[in-house]
Amino acid sequence: MNDWLTAQEVMTRLRLKPQTLYAYVSRGRIEAKADPEEARRSLYRAADVSRLEHRKARGRRNAAIAEDTIAWGEPVLASSITTIAHGRLWYRGQDAEALAQTARLEDVARLLWACGNARFPTQCNAIAPGSGNQRMFAAIAARAATDPVIGGRTLKSLYFEAAAVLDALVDAVAGGSGNGPIHERLAAAWTCDATGADLIRRCLVLLADHELNASTFAVRVTASTHASLAACALAGLSALSGPLHGGMAPRVRALLGECRRDGIEPAIRARLALGVPIPGFGHPIYPEGDPRARALMAVFALPAHYEEVRLAIETITGALPNIDFALTALASVLALPEDAPFQIFATARCTGWIAHALEQFQTGRLIRPRARYVGPEPG
Repeated sequence: MNDWLTAQEVMTRLRLKPQTLYAYVSRGRIEAKADPEEARRSLYRAADVSRLEHRKARGRRNAAIAEDTIAWGEPVLASSITTIAHGRLWYRGQDAEALAQTARLEDVARLLWACGNARFPTQCNAIAPGSGNQRMFAAIAARAATDPVIGGRTLKSLYFEAAAVLDALVDAVAGGSGNGPIHERLAAAWTCDATGADLIRRCLVLLADHELNASTFAVRVTASTHASLAACALAGLSALSGPLHGGMAPRVRALLGECRRDGIEPAIRARLALGVPIPGFGHPIYPEGDPRARALMAVFALPAHYEEVRLAIETITGALPNIDFALTALASVLALPEDAPFQIFATARCTGWIAHALEQFQTGRLIRPRARYVGPEPG
């Protein structure tokens, strides 16, 4: 299916007048771009058109509207934090790719939290035994059990608590308390040199937020109850751990293992024949390529096997690498522990989770969806 449609195709499918189509574009409901073959003509994203077509077909019954707002890809809540537009990721109007050139995670946190030049104090955190993932969950769960709720508190007090939650998470990943920029603390824990530290910094910036994904929605639901910031972060961490979200690195490594064992093309074609997705490639929000992967892979060379697999998958399927492939490849280059990709992801995304928790708290609204019952008739 073509990813982009002409104006005539859109108007025919949605039964729109030209002025209505332009209104949809101006409101961000349909993304448009210039036609590379005809400068005076615009093209319109087919996925946006399909979504609107689906909603029109269902009508505007309350139940249908409510169910649609939970469907993947539908906007659920208004937010001024992050958006994805023109194939790029934007943090409060700033291009994440550009920020990744020089910014630290602390800089992005201040931007996302809208807290000006607030300090990021470090503290002496008690670190539980166990693996890095176990320490992360233990540290945030301990705070969730004791930290005060966010209701009735000033934003200033919440900013200090936000920094403390993030610092506890970093210490848990690093395996001990420390000072200095977050990327340097993680790099030191993994015995990376200055080049490796800078690559980790770029990862952290690029992964800081990604609009209203599954873990962020879990955070906003939790924040809407006025639970503590640590409880909100724990909700996000739990959702992130799933293999369809932040737990993708083992699936990417499994694909690389299949390609080594069976040969690259046979392994890829076997997955396609079984209808099994190819992890680490393609992204429904970025049909022309994940900008986070593009920005990261531009600054380090893929290992030979990764590069061979990338070329073969692009040739056979046309799918481009996403951030999960790039992050797993980087972990291989830096010889990081197997769970490091998830820990980098969680550390970075904690800043976005906190931003969304603060924003949801300020709305004063409880998120309480309704279910559309489809079970046996009562009575």
